[in-house]
Amino acid sequence: MAGKIKSMSQVKQLLLLYKDGRGRKEIARSLKMSKNTVKTYLAKLQSLNLNIEDLLVLEDPVLEARFHAGNPAYKDNERYDSLKTDLDYYKKELNRTGVTRKLLWEEYKLANVNGYSYAQFCFHMSQQEIASRRSMVMNHKPGEKLYIDFAGKKMSYVDKSCGEIVQCPVFVACLPYSDYCFAMAVRNQSIEEFLFALKCCLEFLGGVPQIIVSDNLKAAVIKASNYEPDINRAMEDFCNHYQTAAVPTRVRKPKDKALVENQVNLVYTRVFAKLRNVTFFDLEQMNKAILEKNLCHNQTRMQIKPYCREEKFLSDEKPLLMPLPEESYEIKYYRQYKVMANNHILLYPDKHYYSVPYQYIAQQAKVIFTRTLVRIFVRGQLVAIHQRDFTPGKYTTVKEHLCSFHNHYLSRSPEYYRQKAKEKSEMLFSIVDKLFSGGRPPEQNYKSCDGLFSLHKKTDPVIFDRACEIALECGYSSYRYLLTTIENLKKSPKTVVNETPRSLPSHNNIRGKEYYSQTIINF
Repeated sequence: MAGKIKSMSQVKQLLLLYKDGRGRKEIARSLKMSKNTVKTYLAKLQSLNLNIEDLLVLEDPVLEARFHAGNPAYKDNERYDSLKTDLDYYKKELNRTGVTRKLLWEEYKLANVNGYSYAQFCFHMSQQEIASRRSMVMNHKPGEKLYIDFAGKKMSYVDKSCGEIVQCPVFVACLPYSDYCFAMAVRNQSIEEFLFALKCCLEFLGGVPQIIVSDNLKAAVIKASNYEPDINRAMEDFCNHYQTAAVPTRVRKPKDKALVENQVNLVYTRVFAKLRNVTFFDLEQMNKAILEKNLCHNQTRMQIKPYCREEKFLSDEKPLLMPLPEESYEIKYYRQYKVMANNHILLYPDKHYYSVPYQYIAQQAKVIFTRTLVRIFVRGQLVAIHQRDFTPGKYTTVKEHLCSFHNHYLSRSPEYYRQKAKEKSEMLFSIVDKLFSGGRPPEQNYKSCDGLFSLHKKTDPVIFDRACEIALECGYSSYRYLLTTIENLKKSPKTVVNETPRSLPSHNNIRGKEYYSQTIINF
């Protein structure tokens, strides 16, 4: 019986023929067995001390256990009983530095002189380790979970600008119910790239599962724990945006998401291997090729089941996914700054200034910013929203956030001063218009205009208008000239006349231009 075990149906035929009184040779010839095999089975029958009728009614597995029970001697003696109590101890000791099975066996032999040999000792330790590897079949509900992970190996592309080979991690996700897979290469495993890949995954699925299951990678978990891991704030914001929950696995327990671990191996075979001879020159080109191979993978018929992953996903799982939000997710960053005296806050990552209403000067403001927006909160209220600007050292200012003086200062322009002067006086308008028509940059005239308005406010209108007339007749429009003229007019009030000036009386003492053009003077 050292060869291949005979089927129990043949053994029952052997027993029936032996019961009928057939000889060994005849039984062997009828069943096409060797005579020694027949002899061995009959000898075993005698040692069992059982009736043939009792053996024939047994089920095949039970009957096989009677004839081929093995040799349990290694468990039926005192040696095994003394060893099995220490197997857990030996297993723990193997995890310590420098401890080997050989060393443990030597210690075992010192305490048990008649103990097992080294080969048997190792065999029992291996059996103990195999028996401790327990596994459970998980029943998954459609649309409930999404398993995510990063593949251990990376893909690469060649940077055309310098010829450098850039290694890229590959993000892998799968829905455990349908085993529907998603794969995408990213630049690194940072929080930004991880959440971007996860966002692309949900858009690829066309819906959101109830739970996202990840391992304890740093992009998702602050502090690992078997019971209450701390999820980082960016991951929490992501889950809140998509109305889902994040549940990391236990530390060093890959079986908690065994299906995505298996998907990683399938991605190695059906994506990595098929693209091994293709040279990529940017990340977008590589992801396009990965998407094509991943689609083929999802459409490949499974070995045991009569459908592919995509068919199962579309028919049973996709209708049960939660809808995607209208707005795409953008990662949020949080800062806290004090509003400066110029009613702006400085966003340090960009070195850019953003305005806040002047009422909140010197107060603490909480800033939440994304790649496109900057939102500023004071005392729990949203007080300002700005488009994010990455230009360092510049100001983004909303006019309504400024006080009246600052608002006036920023609203200055030639037209502003012309309009304001026209409302006050026609003569003042003429002076201001001549001032801006003089060819100087407008900014250089703003203070002069403020001075002119101040003079108009302090001076008698008659004197002011007369001073403007004199200035225009002389071709001047500066503040200093008008100020001097007004002071002179105030000193000689009789010169301020509103009447029409009289012409000189007629007389004969007029030489004319001919007199001055002659070369010889005639008296």
